[in-house]
Amino acid sequence: MLSKDIGIDLGTANVLIHVKGRGVVLDEPSVVAIESDTKRVLAVGEEARRMVGRTPGNIIAIRPLKDGVIADFEITEMMLKYFINKVGGRKWYSHPRILICAPTNITSVEQKAIREAAERSGAREVFLEEEPKAAAIGAGMDIFQPSGNMVVDIGGGTTDVAVLSMGDIVTSSSIKIAGDKFDSAIMKYIKSKYKLLIGERTSEDIKVRIGTVHPELKMETMDIRGRDMVSGLPLTITIDSQEIQEALWEPVSNIVTAAKSVLERTPPELSADIIDRGVILTGGGAMLHGIDQLLADELRVPILIAEDPMHCVVKGTGIMLDNLDKVSKRKF
Repeated sequence: MLSKDIGIDLGTANVLIHVKGRGVVLDEPSVVAIESDTKRVLAVGEEARRMVGRTPGNIIAIRPLKDGVIADFEITEMMLKYFINKVGGRKWYSHPRILICAPTNITSVEQKAIREAAERSGAREVFLEEEPKAAAIGAGMDIFQPSGNMVVDIGGGTTDVAVLSMGDIVTSSSIKIAGDKFDSAIMKYIKSKYKLLIGERTSEDIKVRIGTVHPELKMETMDIRGRDMVSGLPLTITIDSQEIQEALWEPVSNIVTAAKSVLERTPPELSADIIDRGVILTGGGAMLHGIDQLLADELRVPILIAEDPMHCVVKGTGIMLDNLDKVSKRKF
């Protein structure tokens, strides 16, 4: 049996897998549906996501990763096993070498949890790499030159900001504010302003369809349904982009602050390179309308959204799989 190398972007919102020689073979939500009494797994990934907020009492849909790290070890292990088998883990090769990406500031305990989950899902060897580095490589940056490259990777659970040079991170910051916090900010705003309860999926739908952080650039409306907190009955209301901009202001301003603090700690020569080259935005949050324009206004440097921002980290792991020997020599 052959042993393959696998790159995994173990995200709070999605798990993406790159198999060496085959490219990106899996992109599914990080959700597991289990029976609460027996702990039996009923569905994983997209099928489980469709159950979120719509299951009877004995079935619970769990997101085992929170803020970029493992919140439920057992469920994460089950999910990884399922996904590795789904991409052909048992049929074509045994005990793959796995490269997993993690946020820059996770603790040694959190690193150990990620390693163990991968090992117990059948890995022969596990390598950990920092997410912004993989994102920068996947976005096509040449980070191995003696010049400054800056990346802002806005995922589901964390936003990682890093300046890279000579193949390594020079300054960085990782905050637990990203796509999930955008969704909960919208839910909170609608609950407070309209006394209407909406679910996670509705909130995400609002963010994608009419969400913006730059009100001058977009003005759209949308009808949303939820439960009226006063009457307890279903209710439909209309909201607009400007309201969503208000709702998102706090989490987005925290991302701007994190990016500013990284720039302030960057050596002057590298700062000059960033002014020339610009900052690359990656991750699902890069697709939030107007975020590039807002960061450009606040940081006063050019901001570019990577091509296919959602897949930058996993594509980066694919490129790193070809240089696993270099990765293995590094201590995370």
